[in-house]
Amino acid sequence: MLAVLSPGQGSQKPGFLTPWLALPGAEARLREWSALADVDLLHLGTEAGADEIKDTARTQPLLVAAALLAGEHLPLPDVDLVAGHSVGELGAAALAGVLPADTAITLAGVRGREMAAACALVPTGMSAVLGGDPAEVLAAVESHGLYPANRNGAGQVVAAGSLDGLAKLAAEPPAKARIIALQVAGAFHTPYMAPAETALGTVAAGVTVHDPVRVLLSNLDGTSVTDGRDMVGRLVRQVTAPVRWDLCMRTLKDLGVTGVIELPPAGTLAGLVKRELKGDGAPEIVTLNTPDDLPAARDLIARHGGQQIEGAAR
Repeated sequence: MLAVLSPGQGSQKPGFLTPWLALPGAEARLREWSALADVDLLHLGTEAGADEIKDTARTQPLLVAAALLAGEHLPLPDVDLVAGHSVGELGAAALAGVLPADTAITLAGVRGREMAAACALVPTGMSAVLGGDPAEVLAAVESHGLYPANRNGAGQVVAAGSLDGLAKLAAEPPAKARIIALQVAGAFHTPYMAPAETALGTVAAGVTVHDPVRVLLSNLDGTSVTDGRDMVGRLVRQVTAPVRWDLCMRTLKDLGVTGVIELPPAGTLAGLVKRELKGDGAPEIVTLNTPDDLPAARDLIARHGGQQIEGAAR
């Protein structure tokens, strides 16, 4: 069984789209999507520096565009399952047939702009908590008035909330845990993003939606979603809800996934999968970062894809 994963914010690297422009139609496609997202995706993906592409309003449509651009060059009918991390869910939803690509880009533009605006309302941030007992980590996060915004599995929880709360967590870390402050604009996936959720919901209510044609996992609870409108509702709620990537990976294991492809900019999710799904039955992984990686990705799909899954969307 073959899964394709779409990464989220923080995975971007300067110039990572440059090699993709050599493919026929890629530059024209990015120009079209730039108009829909109201950002210059060509510049952001090729010439922009690290500071410019970590701007939430720019990063989110850039990542969705990268996933969709690479996805166009894969034999999607043989892909069994798709999932995305945070904003990567928009790319995954498009690859599952729930949203047209243009709509996914448009929603990514709205999501990025509105989350950036919400970040500006109150000073907040995020910190990764690495290691420690999971129950103790969650208790410590909540004791400082913070939220477990990302539960990524592999011993990684991302705490989000007030800067004061994050400072106290860093000063009093849970036993055997390390705290790393993240360079992000604010507390994503927490109630601080409520204005962004409302704005995205207003736009999303008017989009054309289809039911997924392959298994599509949700960050809310790691389950397979078979109703397109339900998935769009989940995409909206996810702006303020925690990312349960740990549960998505549990579903990958439960379904018996044997091959994984991470879309560009690849590496983050592949690393989590390697650490969480290890030992006997660990999936074979391809990180798709440039067109040179496409032959390996297509070969993996040919060897692991095209499985029928009882009771799941196809």
